[in-house]
Amino acid sequence: MTGTPTLGRYTEIPYDQMTPEQQEGYRSLIETRGRLPGPNKIYVHNPKLAKVIGALGRHLRTGFSLSEREREIAVCIITSRWRSAYPTSAHERAAKAAGLPHDNVEAILSGLTTSFDDKREQVIYEMATCLANSRWVSKGLYDRAVEALGHVGITDVIVLMGSYTATSMTLAFYDVPPGATGLAR
Repeated sequence: MTGTPTLGRYTEIPYDQMTPEQQEGYRSLIETRGRLPGPNKIYVHNPKLAKVIGALGRHLRTGFSLSEREREIAVCIITSRWRSAYPTSAHERAAKAAGLPHDNVEAILSGLTTSFDDKREQVIYEMATCLANSRWVSKGLYDRAVEALGHVGITDVIVLMGSYTATSMTLAFYDVPPGATGLAR
């Protein structure tokens, strides 16, 4: 790509310079997201991906079995695990805005041990920490997760973490700094 980078190392494509397929992917993301933050600006380059990732993103925001607090626990664990500045910074703010105690959020981001009074939040914290650190899931953790979250909640946490792994890796690869806005659309 030519031009000056607009989002970290990535040079965004102005809408009028996108291929018809990219424009369709862009519109699909706008329909499912309502806006085009962070990695979605990059995913537009790959219109087939843009179409499917928008639908997944919609599920992870609106068709989801987790509360906002629960979601942010898993997201903060995985984005900080990949040391990706843009999503970690954004989700630090989101976690605090969702009402998670600041000490817990800061411990998560620093890789320190913390705990939650809420049983579901504690299980999500343990589960996400275990998976992010490539550890074996013990039978006890498995049983607690099934009891607290059910299989719908468990798969929502796992897919959420997978999605934010892709987000974190994309934004880390393109070296997108915290708060980057890219082209105005």
